[in-house]
Formats: sequence, C-alpha cells, structure tokens
Amino acid sequence: MSMNLHTLKPAKGSRRPKRRVGRGRASGMGKTSSRGHKGQYARSGHKYKPTFEGGQMPLVRRMPKRGFKNLNEVVYMPVNVGLLARFEDGTEVTVATLRDAGLANGSSVKVKVLGTGDLSRKLTVKAHAFSATARQKIEAAGGTCEVIRS
Repeated sequence: MSMNLHTLKPAKGSRRPKRRVGRGRASGMGKTSSRGHKGQYARSGHKYKPTFEGGQMPLVRRMPKRGFKNLNEVVYMPVNVGLLARFEDGTEVTVATLRDAGLANGSSVKVKVLGTGDLSRKLTVKAHAFSATARQKIEAAGGTCEVIRS
C-alpha cells in the first residue's frame, strides 16, 4: 500500500470536535457555560494575563530592573585574519564572499576583521571595520584594506 497526500488522516483520537457551550442543560455545558458561579473568571471580558497573581504584586514588578538596551549599538560579526588564508592569492574579499564561504553568517550586518592568525596571501579585503593588527598583517602580506561605509 502506497502513501499519498490524499490518503493521509490524523491519528485516531487526536482531533476532537469543538466544545459548544451555552446550548442548554442537556448538553452538559449549559446555564453557566462551564464558567462556574460569579467571580472574575465567570465575567465577560476577562483576560487571562500571564503575570496576574490575584492582586498580589506580580513577580515581574517585584524583581529589580537591571541594565539597559543601547538602541544605537553597532554589532559586528568578527572574522579573523587567519581564516582569510583559504582565499586564492589576489582575490577581492567582500562581505558577500565571506558569507558565501561561511565565515560571516549570522544576523549582524557588519563585519569586522580581527588580527588572530597569520596571512601570507595578497588579498584586497573590503569590510566595515578592521583592528589595527589585522590591518598590519594584511598590508604586510601585500594586500589592501578598504573600509565599507553603510
């Protein structure tokens, strides 16, 4: 027997019919519609707030506030000079090239080249930022560093 998309069915017992409340006493969910008598949960418009603790000061408000989020922070993806040795001599290394090689993946948009490792190939490296040692090592190998403004 082959399996096809049109023959697929959910597992037995995994799908249940929607509960129809307030449809008379015989339904078993009539009169108060399974809400009980009075109280805030019986009222219309009640929202189940995840932080509500019955009027007690919620834990979220009892905890002290710590630190802050700098909205102007610039996040760089670090790439070490030693990893650039995988590129051929004379290659122009851009941010797109680094992403294709799997060296600069992640959510951060900008790339900074750091000075860890050795480089013996002549490369033209285009990145958003360079550390001082990275710039020295790239230029000592005969390459050039170009800062991208974006």
